[in-house]
Amino acid sequence: LLSRILVGARISFSIGFVAVFISLLIGLFLGSIAGYFGGKWDTLIMWVINVTWSIPTLLLVIAITLALGKGFWQVFIAVGLTMWVEVARIVRGQVMSVKELQYVTAARALGFTDFRIIVKHILPNILAPVIVISAANFAAAILIESGLSFLGIGAQPPMSSWGAMIKDHYNYIILGKPYLALIPGLCIMSLVMAFMLIGNTLRDALDVKA
Repeated sequence: LLSRILVGARISFSIGFVAVFISLLIGLFLGSIAGYFGGKWDTLIMWVINVTWSIPTLLLVIAITLALGKGFWQVFIAVGLTMWVEVARIVRGQVMSVKELQYVTAARALGFTDFRIIVKHILPNILAPVIVISAANFAAAILIESGLSFLGIGAQPPMSSWGAMIKDHYNYIILGKPYLALIPGLCIMSLVMAFMLIGNTLRDALDVKA
């Protein structure tokens, strides 16, 4: 049980990092374009965001996982492709407020390209809320992966996963060995709570108004 818990921790950390990385790539790109250029780009990207937002996350992940096939990396990609929406909305709002400031106007007056202005002047100044939402997404990705593994469409045997361990052993809760299912559940709860606390701490530490 200890060996499977330790191996399952590797999967949970991996899904968190990879899913957050994918969501940041997509969210920063689309959010920056929508917020900086506005107009038709903003309308189109917001339409995609609203459509994606209206689909329940777990159902969307299940659909993507079934389309890509069951497996380790398929779950990573599926979770990452569903978590970019929040990042894109936050980045869009931040870019819309920052692009009117004087240093951005000065950069335009110096003849810098839009790409350079976004990457070197705007994005570094809006990273605080993005870091906070990334910590929350890390915790959400762990929960989603555990749910998928519990349903049997996450990490496949013989690969160990906390969600799959709960699925295999939940009957033992009433058969005299509840720890077989409770320990993986406590691990999921502890890890998710840890990253939520990290997110709250980062929010307080990076809040310039506090």
